[in-house]
Amino acid sequence: MSMSDGTDTDGGGRRERLVVIGGDAAGMSAASQARRLRGPDELEIVAFERGHFSSYSACGIPYWVSGDVEERDELIARTPEEHRARGIDLRMRTEVTEIDVAGRRVRARDAGSGAESWTSYDKLVVATGARPVRPELPGIDAPGVYGVQTLDDGEELLGGLARTRGRRAVVVGAGYIGVEMAEALIKRGYEVTVVNRGAEPMATLDPDMGRLVREAMTGLGVTMVGGTEVTGVLTGADGRARAVATGDAEYPADVVVLGIGVRPETSLARAAGLPLGDHGGLLTDRAMRVRGHEDIWAGGDCVEVLDLVSGQQRHVPLGTHANKQGQVIGTNAGGGYATFPGVVGTAVSKVCDLEIARTGLRERDARRVGLRFETVTIESTSRAGYYPGASPMTVKMLAERRTGRLLGVQIVGREGAAKRVDIAAVALTAGLTVEQMTALDLGYAPPFSPVWDPVLVAARKAAAAVDRAR
Repeated sequence: MSMSDGTDTDGGGRRERLVVIGGDAAGMSAASQARRLRGPDELEIVAFERGHFSSYSACGIPYWVSGDVEERDELIARTPEEHRARGIDLRMRTEVTEIDVAGRRVRARDAGSGAESWTSYDKLVVATGARPVRPELPGIDAPGVYGVQTLDDGEELLGGLARTRGRRAVVVGAGYIGVEMAEALIKRGYEVTVVNRGAEPMATLDPDMGRLVREAMTGLGVTMVGGTEVTGVLTGADGRARAVATGDAEYPADVVVLGIGVRPETSLARAAGLPLGDHGGLLTDRAMRVRGHEDIWAGGDCVEVLDLVSGQQRHVPLGTHANKQGQVIGTNAGGGYATFPGVVGTAVSKVCDLEIARTGLRERDARRVGLRFETVTIESTSRAGYYPGASPMTVKMLAERRTGRLLGVQIVGREGAAKRVDIAAVALTAGLTVEQMTALDLGYAPPFSPVWDPVLVAARKAAAAVDRAR
């Protein structure tokens, strides 16, 4: 690889060069959108990806591990060859090691040869993603301990499962990745223990809703250990993980999976002097342009975003946001105009047949930003009570005490529970009050919901609580 000067080889005028760091959702969405707007004669696009795969669904990895998704390639939306056929110079297994902002260039190293070279840019996209939290504990890097963030990680884990004789697994952490990996390992026939620092799983929920998740996981045969700090991974004579240690116990393990969460991968950005927020993510404007840098954009898991409910910056690493932000970046880098207004914090997950959803603020979020609120919790069913297959559902709702504005919703239930959170996500984005929500014209038929949808039952109860508080 050598650095070219960005000059047209056919004698035409100088082409602009867009350099993209990161070949997954945000980066390649940006590159693809920019290419749609400007052809190869006008804009050269060079993208760097340090891994083996491009444009894949990291969210699908637990379902690949579980066997629900049979083939790895089903998770790949677009291969490097497909990107190259569309006029994007995608360089795989090539890691950017330095951003020279003043010189408008990046240094990259080829993983195969070790060769390093500089590539100049007119416009730069930073889409370096996030890295799994891997605490500095004894034995944390031992064979048999796996993180789950990339397709490479998924391949390594599946290979490890195939070579492992024992059937005991310990998952460290009980967030989205933790509970999804617990399900995947249960489906593979493992005895699963989940060790979590919090008293309840799913810290994205309030503890009372997290308790419902714990009870359901216990019912599935998962051993839940809450309120416990992991002190290390114990190894056997062969150097492989054999147990996870806490302050007062050991949990035997043939496989250890880390599901502690992720942090923005912004070491390159930090070294280059680009602005970072309190959560360690890059700070951008609404056009996803890095603050203070006219020709540098950033998107995906490496950025912080505006929470439209609290008005504060958050790190919300989700593929939905990464793809949208990539579209915005590509539009702007390609000469158009687009903005990413922010998020309300919507997320859904499942563990076996239990569906888990949240959007907006938890109680502690609302307290942290100084909001006074009312909270209600209701029990309902997914369908009309008399219709076959109706299953229980718990909905928790927060509303601002003075205005009645919806602040957040959490839902735990079986079939049909999780996607109901989209009603609340739209209401939050629109700034509706809980009173206004009670009049929403939602679809109804006995196979789909009771006459009063569970979300609207919660809104009625919240509206009454707000009225009493006034």
